[in-house]
Amino acid sequence: MASYSSLLALMMSILVLRDVSAGNFYQDFDITWGDGRAKIIDNGDLLTLSLDKASGSGFQSKNEFLFGKIDMQLKLVPGNSAGTVTAYYLSSQGPTHDEIDFEFLGNISGDPYILHTNVFSLGKGNREQQFYLWFDPTADFHTYSILWNPQRIIFSVDGTPIREFKNSESIGVPYPKSQPMRIYSSLWNADDWATRGGIVKTDWSQAPFTASYRNFNANACVWSSGSSSCSSNSPPSTSTHAWLNEELDSTGQERLKWVQKNYMIYNYCTDAKRFPQGFPSECTINSTS
Repeated sequence: MASYSSLLALMMSILVLRDVSAGNFYQDFDITWGDGRAKIIDNGDLLTLSLDKASGSGFQSKNEFLFGKIDMQLKLVPGNSAGTVTAYYLSSQGPTHDEIDFEFLGNISGDPYILHTNVFSLGKGNREQQFYLWFDPTADFHTYSILWNPQRIIFSVDGTPIREFKNSESIGVPYPKSQPMRIYSSLWNADDWATRGGIVKTDWSQAPFTASYRNFNANACVWSSGSSSCSSNSPPSTSTHAWLNEELDSTGQERLKWVQKNYMIYNYCTDAKRFPQGFPSECTINSTS
């Protein structure tokens, strides 16, 4: 097995490659709401979202994707962020939409953010897992990644997997595989539920609240005019689309177990009070034990 130092060097080299290939926010995204509170600056290398008492803000990708490996670096709202939510997610549209969620629930100064994840398929969600992070996500940028292929969805933070949602169609569970999705992000006020169930309210004297984004990279199948950019001329076996068959190796599985043992604070698949008649059927396939 490779040493920790060699693995770290490899991870750093991967991050450097991602930075080099990072997109430009002018080219890749549209600001969709916020009346000037969202800004693209530094020649398109940086995007910021802001929230004040009047409004939050948001953006979405110009492209739709049907499977991909998506990276974004975020630096979250610092200080007293109680009541705020920074949402970063993939979603299709309509009542039977698919969705893959990162949501960052703010907290009072000194308390950790809660990283909330969810997966919707054909309009059904309620698959929440929540985590604390092992670093301060407001002090610097960190990479939040979604690997979405026909077999699985893997949520990762700085290259460390935190959650895997496997395709469970074999036991009758719908899986997001046919609806192209855009990337969305928003910063908004959710003090009716976000922090301690709505007990702690947003302190507007701290506004404006600001989250920052950089180094977006999408190694993905772009969906346009009813067809995918991942054509038969570029089979999944090639290095370009190797992520279409990617899965966790033994090291990734161990890292996933480490995160879930030490930093997971809620898992719908262990919430017996919520599911007194038995856990959802996909929980058996998505167990890390």
